[in-house]
Amino acid sequence: MSLAQHPAILETRSLSWPDESACASFARRLAVAPALWPSTFIALDGPLGAGKTTFVRHLLRALGVQGRIKSPTFAVMEPYEVDGRAISHFDFYRFADPREWDDAGFRDTFAASGLKLAEWPDKAAPVLPMPDLRLQIEPDPVRDDVRRVTVHAMTPHGVELLSA
Repeated sequence: MSLAQHPAILETRSLSWPDESACASFARRLAVAPALWPSTFIALDGPLGAGKTTFVRHLLRALGVQGRIKSPTFAVMEPYEVDGRAISHFDFYRFADPREWDDAGFRDTFAASGLKLAEWPDKAAPVLPMPDLRLQIEPDPVRDDVRRVTVHAMTPHGVELLSA
């Protein structure tokens, strides 16, 4: 593999979420970070059941999203808007054909300002831009409710978000 296939990680933080309230607390801190706007891309990695969608739900609630927040597993993307700001929640688990990217208008979505949250980003890696933050969420092998989280800042903007 070439060096270009391994993007540089500018900064890393390791966290432990001992319970869901710790996940919610992290989401609330991120939601009030001024650097989150006008545009941020956060990629979420982890196995099924790790808590990727749970984190997104907490973040969206902290940002003021009202009503039902559903997983975009079958729709691939769920759009939201809060105070005139666009938020796009992607789940690329079932993403199989790169032509879907253009057909669905995702190129335009990522080119526009707003918050983009992507679960299973590796499934769409060839067409996705570099995320600002990449969260790796892993269940603790001993305690079911504990999550080990590694946050990688992949861009200078991501470093700014980690510092907030």
